[in-house]
Amino acid sequence: RRFTVGLGWPTKAFRTDSLGSFKFYRRKKNGMSSTPGERFRAAMAEEKPLQIPGTINAYTALLAQREGYRAIYLSGAGVANASYGMPDLGMTSMSDVLVDIERITAACQIPLLVDADTGWGHSLCIARTIQAFIKAGAAAVHIEDQQAAKRCGHRPNKSMVSTGEMVDRLHAAVDARTDDSFVIMARTDALAEEGLERSIERCQKYIEAGADVIFAEAITDADHYRFFTQSLSVPVLANMTEFGMSPLMTVEHLSEVGVELVLYPLTAFRMMSQAAETAYGTIRKTGTQSSLLDQMQTRKGLYEVLDYHAYEQKIDDLLKRADAE
Repeated sequence: RRFTVGLGWPTKAFRTDSLGSFKFYRRKKNGMSSTPGERFRAAMAEEKPLQIPGTINAYTALLAQREGYRAIYLSGAGVANASYGMPDLGMTSMSDVLVDIERITAACQIPLLVDADTGWGHSLCIARTIQAFIKAGAAAVHIEDQQAAKRCGHRPNKSMVSTGEMVDRLHAAVDARTDDSFVIMARTDALAEEGLERSIERCQKYIEAGADVIFAEAITDADHYRFFTQSLSVPVLANMTEFGMSPLMTVEHLSEVGVELVLYPLTAFRMMSQAAETAYGTIRKTGTQSSLLDQMQTRKGLYEVLDYHAYEQKIDDLLKRADAE
C-alpha cells in the first residue's frame, strides 16, 4: 500500500508492507515504471563495461548514485565484515543479507547486484533466496560453485562442488524467478583449483542452465579474461578487488579483452575503514579531532546527500498545518 499522507515529498514517499511497517520508495521518474532487473539490464546495455561499486549500506548507495553509477553491489564480505564484524567464511545467512538489501533498496533506486554466496542450502533454499531478494528489491544475484563451507574467492584451499551440483543450483534459481528480468549470474572459483579450460567447460554448462552472466573469480592474468569472453556466449564480469589474486586493470583495458561488467566490491569500504582508523587514533593520541576537519565530509555535505532540508521543511509544514487546525 502506498500513500503520501498529503506531504508531497519531493523525492520519496512512504509505503507499508504486508506487516504494516514503513519503508521509503523512490518515485518513478516521468511516471515510467520498471523493475530493478530491467534497470540492471538496461545499464548493461548502455554502459560497457558497466562499473559496479560496492555499497555496504544505504548511505554509501546514495553517494554512489550522486557520482552517476548505473548499478551498485552488496558484497557478502561487506555484510559479514561491516554489518556483523565477522570474516567472510560463509558465517552469515540469507536473512542477514536481506536486512542490508532492504535498507539499500529503500533508499536508492539504482539497481542492486547481491552476493548470494552458494545460495544457502539445497534447491528449495536457493529458490527461497531468489524470491526473497526479488521481493526486497534486488536486481541481480550471483551464486558460486564453492562448497557451502566457502572461503573468500582470493584465498587458498577453496573446495568446489561438482559441475552438476552447480547446474542444479542455477536451475533452482532460474526456476524460482518471479520476475523474468531478474539477472542471475554464475560465479566460478574453479580457475585456481581446476585450470582455465576446465573453468570454461564449467561456465558453458552454467550458461546452458540459464546463467545470464558469468562472474570469473580470481583471474590471475589479463589474457584469461579474453579467453573467457571469447569462449562464452554471455557477458563476463571481472572482479577488481584490491590485494587479491587479480591484477587491477582499467575499464579501457578490460573492454579490450571483452569484459562487460567490472566490480569494485570493497574499495569504498576499505577507504572508509582506513579513514576511521585514522580518526580514532588521532582522537585517542591528541585528545581532539581538530586536525582532521579538512579531511571530513561537512555537515552541509551530509545534508545535501540526504536531502535533509526538504524533509525538515515537510515537518515544518506538518506542524503549521496542525496548528492551523
